[in-house]
Amino acid sequence: MPERPKGAACKVAGFAYRGSNPLPATLTDYRRISFWLDSAGDDLRPRPSLDGDHRCDVAVVGGGYTGLWTAYYLARAEPSLRIAVLEKEICGFGASGRNGGWCSALFAGSRGVTARRHGRDAAIDLEREMFVTVDEVGRVCSKESIDAHFRKSGTLVFATSAAQETRLREEVETERRWGFGPDDVRWLDAPEAAERLRVTGARGAVFTPHCATVHPARLVRGLAHAVERAGVEVYERTEATGIEPRRVLTRSGAVEARVIVRATEGYTARLPGLRRALVPIYSLMVATEPLPEDVWREIGWSGHEAVSDGRHLIIYAQRTTDGRIAMGGRGAPYHFGSRVDPSFDQEPEVFAEIVRVLRSLWPAASGARITHTWGGPLGVPRDWYSSVGYDRESGIAWAGGYVGDGVATSNLAGRTLRDLILGRDTSITRLPWVGHRSRRWEPEPFRWLGANLALRAMAWADRREAATGSPSRIADLVGKAIGR
Repeated sequence: MPERPKGAACKVAGFAYRGSNPLPATLTDYRRISFWLDSAGDDLRPRPSLDGDHRCDVAVVGGGYTGLWTAYYLARAEPSLRIAVLEKEICGFGASGRNGGWCSALFAGSRGVTARRHGRDAAIDLEREMFVTVDEVGRVCSKESIDAHFRKSGTLVFATSAAQETRLREEVETERRWGFGPDDVRWLDAPEAAERLRVTGARGAVFTPHCATVHPARLVRGLAHAVERAGVEVYERTEATGIEPRRVLTRSGAVEARVIVRATEGYTARLPGLRRALVPIYSLMVATEPLPEDVWREIGWSGHEAVSDGRHLIIYAQRTTDGRIAMGGRGAPYHFGSRVDPSFDQEPEVFAEIVRVLRSLWPAASGARITHTWGGPLGVPRDWYSSVGYDRESGIAWAGGYVGDGVATSNLAGRTLRDLILGRDTSITRLPWVGHRSRRWEPEPFRWLGANLALRAMAWADRREAATGSPSRIADLVGKAIGR
């Protein structure tokens, strides 16, 4: 893909937008990474880099949600610990500063698989703990005065076709069989759904209260300041080039620590020996300009719920505090060899499709200018199952593989790593994702072929359902192929 001139305005579906700079190196460039970083209320000035060898008790590799939550809870539990966070760019440079801002109870892992391996009660316990985790994020935002625009209004997943309605109604019935009642999830008929948000062609929606929306970059930047207040050292512009037992190698020196926490998510494949551990899959987003009040009166959405629909190729949206629609979706290709590159953040065809879907759902917003486009990699394990764990023998701890559902799950990971590292036997250290090991992804070219074939199959399934009105079985086949 040819590189776009820096600072150039480009066109997607008739809208002008500002593209990302492929080589973030200055304050201005960091702001250009996403709408969220552009509006983070922080000068984004990089903290000092590591300068020479260093010793500490806990070294955290990665300055995103997982790394910062872990540092936060450890520092609060044991203030005497010497903790250092090492970040290649600035805190929030990765998915933590680019995501859709859903702090949801969604967990990346099949509940059925969990039940088969650990029992039905364990699967339900994990889900219930995710409900609690959403509130825990809000509690810390309040306690630490983090202005992350935390608003717990739930999620609406609309059915915009007969096939989607069939699937979503079945999902509600499945939740009932798991013991989750109307207070946890329920079906809204078309008039009920329209009272909350008017979506073109909506046949109804599934509502769950277990989700908040946040400003992702304000959350991650606020966490970085909170851990510093707790005595944690944060080194930015410090790239980890390798992780060994009780040792992190960087270009600036070696860090010796009793515990090493790997919190690298979508960038994990860059570390030696981990190329096939997590596949980086890109998700892309757009943001409109602030919409006028007459448009919002036509659309509704006064509750600021997180919003999606029942298609297979996921979309997600929120109404921002300053009155924009921020919307994202999948569809960007997987790049051979698990490559991660800033140029992959910009896929005009995917942006055009996201804008098309936005216009189709909310025609009243069709005239809105798209002011920001951005993207970034997610960490995807082979079985699409998140994990957290700590190997005492090597001193290496890890968490991740969130498949895009990491805003809340990373908080649970941070609390779990705190307890594991401190040797505490608690209810969360006994949850079924603790110690889970996903098998490695296939070598190339099979990884490239499989990942992109699955992507195309999901897109085909959506087109087929739109044309026929009948559910497509192809998505179920893809799910089985990836082990879900």
